[in-house]
Amino acid sequence: MSLFPQNALKPGVRKREVFGWAMYDFANSGYTTVVLTAVFSAYFVGGVAGGEAWGTLAWTSALAVSSLIVMLTMPAIGAYADLRAVKKRLLMLSTLGCVAGTAALAGAGPGDVAWALVAIVLSNVFYTYGESLIAAFLPELASEERMGSVSGWGWGFGYLGGMLTLGLSLWYVLWAQGQGLPAAHFVPVSMFITAGVFGASAMVTFVLLKERARPQVRATKEAGLKASLARLKRTWREARSFQDFTALLACSVAYQAGIAVVIALAAVYAEQVLGFQQTETMMLIFLVNIAAALGAFAWGYVQDIIGHRPALAITLAGWIVMIVLAALATGPGLFWVAAVIAGLCMGSSQSAGRALAGALAPELRRAEFFGLWMFAVRLSAIIGPMTYGLVTWLTDGNHRLAIVSTGVFFVAGLGLLTLVNVQRGIAAAAAANARASASSS
Repeated sequence: MSLFPQNALKPGVRKREVFGWAMYDFANSGYTTVVLTAVFSAYFVGGVAGGEAWGTLAWTSALAVSSLIVMLTMPAIGAYADLRAVKKRLLMLSTLGCVAGTAALAGAGPGDVAWALVAIVLSNVFYTYGESLIAAFLPELASEERMGSVSGWGWGFGYLGGMLTLGLSLWYVLWAQGQGLPAAHFVPVSMFITAGVFGASAMVTFVLLKERARPQVRATKEAGLKASLARLKRTWREARSFQDFTALLACSVAYQAGIAVVIALAAVYAEQVLGFQQTETMMLIFLVNIAAALGAFAWGYVQDIIGHRPALAITLAGWIVMIVLAALATGPGLFWVAAVIAGLCMGSSQSAGRALAGALAPELRRAEFFGLWMFAVRLSAIIGPMTYGLVTWLTDGNHRLAIVSTGVFFVAGLGLLTLVNVQRGIAAAAAANARASASSS
């Protein structure tokens, strides 16, 4: 039995094209791993902001601003991509923006707070645009029955890219520390490494991945932005016809808020609470990526067997266990266990969520619906880290209490997931697609 069977793909889709699609996950994972999680987040709080009490709140506020920008723009961009069939073109532009923004972070030294904040906002905005656009290709490539496993291929392969970027950065950090060089020297170099791996790896995507969508009839008759905004307005007005997709959006806001905290603040927590050094933190995140790759890859197959909703529910229960262990940890041992659980749950929950969104999205409006899904994810990226930042600020730096508050998001997500009826949602998507086809003919 092949791990990558051809019947997991739609007719006419070649494995090399799916490899090109997965290479984008490989390319952009280094950004989240090195910039948001392992290196720059802790460097900003302890180095750029000088360890001041407002450092964590400033970091989470910058992420919140970037998420707000995406929330206000991505749904319309997704609708425009559907009408004009330009997902791939927009993906290229977003990649260039994130690579340039990541390279700009190299210019942020101690005290350069404004430069660092602007660069992180811009790079994270373009990164998120790319995340939404690449996700919208998934239903075009995978069969309906195997969307979970194909999504898992991408997420699992993506974490390998994160490990490559982090491994190269760790190698340089160890060398630099051996030469007595400070973080103000080796952190900028790691930003250049991240930007370089992202740009080079994404080239494979642009060579192999096809734009399978076709411009819709209205796109030649209506102004692009006007048509996009009008279509987005209709989507919200018709929300009751997609009650299960909207329930998934609410669920995603909750549990993704918790994941956003782990991504943005794991290194900060490890260094501020448990006294981890930079290299220890990077090795910890490297282990998390190994667990995440295994979780995403293997859990995709499990998801195809047990169903989208049960698969996601199990991962959310795992997240709750992870939060409890992290809060109780007083030394590195228990925290390393929590980190492994976080890795397993991160890969599997991200993969399961993307596949479930793809299953509930009407075929002719996928980029638009993934834009709405990304709207929910970005809202969570405001709520989660900002909650953590405010708790630490109001409690004079109590990170342990802040991580406990994060557990509430996973509990809420598990409760909201019970409102999602997958079969009913798939039927609603099929009916909407039939209506759209009839109106465009």
